[in-house]
Amino acid sequence: MRLTVDVIESARIFLNPLQEREISLRGLKIPEIENLGATRDQCDVIDLSDNDIRVLENLPQLKRLRMILLNNNQIESIQEGIEENAPHLDTLILTNNHLSDLSEIDKLHGLKKLTSLSLIDNPICVRKQYRLYTIHKLPWLKFLDFEKVKTSELDEAVKTFGSKEDGELDRHADATATETKSMSNGSISSSKEERARILEQIRNATTKEEIDRLEKLLKA
Repeated sequence: MRLTVDVIESARIFLNPLQEREISLRGLKIPEIENLGATRDQCDVIDLSDNDIRVLENLPQLKRLRMILLNNNQIESIQEGIEENAPHLDTLILTNNHLSDLSEIDKLHGLKKLTSLSLIDNPICVRKQYRLYTIHKLPWLKFLDFEKVKTSELDEAVKTFGSKEDGELDRHADATATETKSMSNGSISSSKEERARILEQIRNATTKEEIDRLEKLLKA
């Protein structure tokens, strides 16, 4: 099924448990991204999971967009310059796709607000030094593959691949300190990546009891 304007305009739009405006375009066998301008930049989250998309591309100007869910597609490559149209993107979930070349990580370098990235179950994950290379290219990440990026990993990435842009280590250290302080209060919801993972579990829940339990975690 093509992602037509009609499909987008008839799609379900709702407030998710994080109180973000989300559009669901999942499970439609969509082969490519197109016509997202029909959302009129009114969504914080676009869910394109469980489709047949092969390239992350064709994003229009979506300044409101914060999260894209693209798990369980067939994505093999990423278009360069997506930060020009999605400058505030902070969470990108690409779990279970076909990305295999480390050069695809380079294309995300312009996403300076990207703090959470998942590439779990992509061929790229078995590449030598995949995690360190990703942290080197995207040193502002807080979470990679649902695991917190440690300052020690950032230091190791610098030793392995060379220096980063001025100030990136300091920004990461400041963010880590803030995150640690928030987590010390015992709130699961203080972690954007943890909240995204719980949100995905809610989408896949099959019983009301399971949904209620997960929503309580989000509100804890």
